Amino acid sequence: MAIDPSTTAVVLIEYQNDFTTEGGVLHDAVSGVMDKTGMLANTRRVVDATRAAGVTVMHAPITFAKGYNEITAHPYGILKGVVDGNAFVKGEWGAAITDELAPADGDIVIEGKRGLDTFASTNLDFILRSKGIRTIALGGFLTNCCVESTMRTGYEHGYQVVTLSDCVAATSVEEHDNALKYDYPMFSTPMTADEFTTELRG
Repeated sequence: MAIDPSTTAVVLIEYQNDFTTEGGVLHDAVSGVMDKTGMLANTRRVVDATRAAGVTVMHAPITFAKGYNEITAHPYGILKGVVDGNAFVKGEWGAAITDELAPADGDIVIEGKRGLDTFASTNLDFILRSKGIRTIALGGFLTNCCVESTMRTGYEHGYQVVTLSDCVAATSVEEHDNALKYDYPMFSTPMTADEFTTELRG
């Protein structure tokens, strides 16, 4: 598929210390798949190539005020794990975007992510449309949760969605592989980091 840098955005979902970095609340849960995919190094290559090509780079961190008052008092599922682990608290080290992928001048940080789908509680769609973006390439955490939720909504909203298959990680190889094999092809064009950057150059 042809990728036009002027109408493309890379959306980096939750590359935050609580996931990416030793000592992060959720790092041990994802480190096995991170190592298997080499996601941080792959994402770094994608970001370097896309910035050079003039692609819009967006960061979508999830953050909560201390006490998690923005969400239900009775969280369940994945958000219960976030609350119980005291993860992604605004202003604390765990919620900070990893130094390896820190926003650069010209990048956009998406505000307001409080749940799984990056579109749901943020200004992402508004910014994409105002900039004339038609293709979004997604990487981040978790393969089968926030990345997948964002992929599905992007598809429904009419974007050309690319999923960067070696720039994502989940809490188990089984969940990761299942999402890549069965779910991603239904709602996106899966590409490796190298395939994506080659299409940009092409």
